[in-house]
Amino acid sequence: MLLPRECREACKINGYEIPLKTRVIVNAWAIGRDLEYWDNAKIFKPERFDGSSIDYQGTDYEFIPFGAGRRMCPGIAFGVANIELPLANLLYHFNWQLPNGIKSENLDMTEVFGSISARKNNLYLIATPFTP
Repeated sequence: MLLPRECREACKINGYEIPLKTRVIVNAWAIGRDLEYWDNAKIFKPERFDGSSIDYQGTDYEFIPFGAGRRMCPGIAFGVANIELPLANLLYHFNWQLPNGIKSENLDMTEVFGSISARKNNLYLIATPFTP
């Protein structure tokens, strides 16, 4: 869910009348799983973004993890940097393996609904130091 918005003027969206001053909550989770925009929308498939022109910075409304428009998350640059840099370091310095011979295709990718997207079951990996 994104932060609530308040309607500045009465309007009609997809047949719904939205009166002035109505508090509207955008369900980004549902947008990210809309079958109109995504094939197999309920399946975790990060490769769907390979070669895609869809932008996560709020210009393409089918994927808006940081919101969109004037009230977009002001911490987008900080948030992205704080994911990319540590992740790149972890991937560079370690080899990663699933425990007990588990295959990646057998992982349970079920999500739980909440204020953030999270997996129902934690992912456990074995890290071993990488030496080039």
